[in-house]
Amino acid sequence: MKRGRPSIRTVVIDALLQIFKDSQVPMTISLLARLASEKTNRTLSWNTIQKYLAELAAADKVQAIALPHSKEEGKKGLTVYILKR
Repeated sequence: MKRGRPSIRTVVIDALLQIFKDSQVPMTISLLARLASEKTNRTLSWNTIQKYLAELAAADKVQAIALPHSKEEGKKGLTVYILKR
């Protein structure tokens, strides 16, 4: 059994997975950062959330969906994330 305080990695990943389980809609990184900050009572940056989302996507737990750009044809727009079924 591990002793001491849990690492920030486990706290943030658990918070992100819980947020995805509670909601059925795809979410952007900025929304996830705000919700995870509220859930963990810590200030989490956009880059931190992006890093852990990339890890979750590589572990095949989260799916990244690239939306088309709203004004320019052929470019990628926002990337939203949803829990993989």
